[in-house]
Amino acid sequence: MTAINFNKARFIKVAVKVNDLPDTGLPEVVLSGRSNVGKSSLINALANNRKLAKVSQTPGKTREIIYFNFDDKLLVTDLPGYGYSAASKGKTQAFSELCDNYFRSGRNISLVLHLIDIRHEPSDNDKAMLEFLNSQNLPYFLVFTKCDKMSRAQVSRSLQMMSKSLDFSEDACVFAISSQNKAGLEDLKQALCEYFYK
Repeated sequence: MTAINFNKARFIKVAVKVNDLPDTGLPEVVLSGRSNVGKSSLINALANNRKLAKVSQTPGKTREIIYFNFDDKLLVTDLPGYGYSAASKGKTQAFSELCDNYFRSGRNISLVLHLIDIRHEPSDNDKAMLEFLNSQNLPYFLVFTKCDKMSRAQVSRSLQMMSKSLDFSEDACVFAISSQNKAGLEDLKQALCEYFYK
């Protein structure tokens, strides 16, 4: 198995249009989830660099697609969070127009990390995004964030509840992580290495 040195991570570019998306030839890992779910924090935790991705305190502020290179082995893509974007108001959709265009652009997406806040009942957008991934046969890991805010017993109960309220297969890769205390982070790193370079 080829290891990925997650500490060797760097910012690539910001894209505001599908035409601006980079073509690196690397496997592309896409982070999806509602605003304030912790996508930027996860990128920083994976890279062990708090300054790599800017963490916004204002939900929905990030409206661009942001790219990072990990060890010249993975292209990690941070999509705008859904749930606060004006583009989704009044419509039953899980992501902004930019994200919609992104997923339908024909890019070779290798894996989606779908982030959900473990503390809350999944939103309609969370469920719609998962349904979209299933319908498009896009491979994904489910990553439940902010588990440091709960006890281990609470995390276990929440995961059981999530499995009943979300439509994902029994063999889906599921992770409960904390970007703050790094809980579950090594398991996720190992799974990414095995997924791409086993």
